[in-house]
Amino acid sequence: MYFNKFKKPENEEVKEESGRGKQSIDLGNGSEVIYIQRFIGFEKSWEFFDYLNKHIPWIRPTIRVFGRQCLQPRDTCYVASPGLPELVYSGYKPHANSWDDFPPIKDLLDMVLEALPGSKFNSLLLNKYKGGNDNVGWHADDEKLYGPTPEIASVSFGCEREFLLKKRPMKSSQERRLDDEPTSKRLKKSSRFDQHSFILKHGSLLVMKGYTQRDWLHSVPKRAKAEATRINLTFRHVVV
Repeated sequence: MYFNKFKKPENEEVKEESGRGKQSIDLGNGSEVIYIQRFIGFEKSWEFFDYLNKHIPWIRPTIRVFGRQCLQPRDTCYVASPGLPELVYSGYKPHANSWDDFPPIKDLLDMVLEALPGSKFNSLLLNKYKGGNDNVGWHADDEKLYGPTPEIASVSFGCEREFLLKKRPMKSSQERRLDDEPTSKRLKKSSRFDQHSFILKHGSLLVMKGYTQRDWLHSVPKRAKAEATRINLTFRHVVV
């Protein structure tokens, strides 16, 4: 069971702004999510989608998961400023393309920076989901090269997909306290406060800030009805 993004849970602050459908959600303990549903206009978003679909050198790499090699269940591409430490995840080290190779991506970066004053981004991971079987499992972008409080700005184009957030497992002392409570009460607490769901719209922007990568996990699960292609860009700042 996941919360609909329009429902305000108890003990959680959700601020909404008119215009582009902007929401700011305080997850507690220094974690925050910002969601702008209408970040880029509908037609302009399709222009970006068509460019990214045709001109990005997409690859589907082999990665290592739980000690076994498998194809990553989505296409990917990496863009980064020169001189940054290499990105490595799941045993895969992607080639770092230049921003100058893709001028529309630089335009997107400028738009994101304008929407998020004071933010800094010097790398970009692009992902293409070709259908409902393409996905990304539960994880956190907590690599050391992003620092202790990374800000990650995610722009989506094409097919709408569900984006899930859930709290990381609690510390043992907290677990022991919960073990003294009835199971039904523990499940109710978990479902109400520890999980969130967003439907990422065509042309939307979702930002994870503060300690979200330390305290929360996120995923884009398989969905049988998601038959069309989704392209997602996640802007990040690598600490040098």
